[in-house]
Amino acid sequence: MKTFIFTSFIIYLITIAYPIQTFADSALDVYMNDFYSKSNEASQILKEIENSLKNGSRKKVCSRQREAARLGLLANKSLIKAFEIEGFNPPMQAIKASQQRWESILNEC
Repeated sequence: MKTFIFTSFIIYLITIAYPIQTFADSALDVYMNDFYSKSNEASQILKEIENSLKNGSRKKVCSRQREAARLGLLANKSLIKAFEIEGFNPPMQAIKASQQRWESILNEC
C-alpha cells in the first residue's frame, strides 16, 4: 500500500505538478507562417473568382477581390518583418512588384 501511495505521488509530481516547457514558435516562424497562410488564402480567393467568372457568375467579385488584395498586402508585410527579424535585407524589388500587383487588384474594382 505504501508503495502504491509513493508511486502515485511520484507520478503526480512528474505529470501534473512538474512544469513542462512548451516549445513555442519563434517570431520568425510566426511571421513566415502568417506570410504563407495569407498568400495562399489570397491566391485561393483569386482562383475561386476566376472559376466563377468562367462560369458566368459575377457574384461578389469586387468584394472578394479586395479581400484577396488585402490579404496579399498583409502577407508582404509579414514577409518583410520576417526578413528584419533574421537580420537580412529583404528582396525589395520583388516585394515592391508584388505590392504593386496587389494594390492594382485592390484598386481595379
